[in-house]
Amino acid sequence: MNNRTYERVLLKLSGESLMGEDSFGINRSSIIRITDEITKVMSLGISLAIVIGGGNIFRGVAPGAQGMDRATADYMGMMATVMNALALKDALKYSGIDVRVQSALNIEQIVEPYIRPKALRYLDEGKLVIFAAGTGNPFFTTDTAAALRAAEIGAEVVIKATKVDGIYNTDPIKDVNAIRYSHISFDEAIVRQIAVMDATAFALCRDQKIPIKVFSINKANALLRVITGKDEGTLVHI
Repeated sequence: MNNRTYERVLLKLSGESLMGEDSFGINRSSIIRITDEITKVMSLGISLAIVIGGGNIFRGVAPGAQGMDRATADYMGMMATVMNALALKDALKYSGIDVRVQSALNIEQIVEPYIRPKALRYLDEGKLVIFAAGTGNPFFTTDTAAALRAAEIGAEVVIKATKVDGIYNTDPIKDVNAIRYSHISFDEAIVRQIAVMDATAFALCRDQKIPIKVFSINKANALLRVITGKDEGTLVHI
């Protein structure tokens, strides 16, 4: 359903994608591998923004967060996304990519506050922008933040990086005969409760007519193939 190169893309990275085989934290080999994939895309002149999760950092403190107030835990998770954004920025810097980090929480000593016109200017100038701290509000996931920021910057697509190379009719880890969908509608994904993104993010992208492409961040050159319109992953569409 797509055979063209996207020009402006919002990439949603989970914090877990930075863990590698570690139980939590940031695995240097994983972040360098992801940086290499991003560098290939940026070399094409693609306008790229990233929303990153914080699950890998928060996982290390999760046992102590048992019984914690949900809003407090969510703010801790937002801080974890800022840590990941800084780590990714540092790795990208050594690849020669000009990166800006904007946070939905006001932490001006460390990162810029999120200001939409400034983010758009950075993207127009060819800089990569990393959006941290989710939406800045508790009870909303970074998936929802990705959908929101995609709408705000005029992204043509949200690319959701996962450990699986698309959406399947059954669990491909448990079923070797599972079939990957090349595309699926938003309504079907919501009705079938596809867990690759939360329902709020699906609904927002559907309402704003922004397709979502689901692919594996662990597959070499998959990000490049997705952005250049190759048959990679699963497209969720109107």
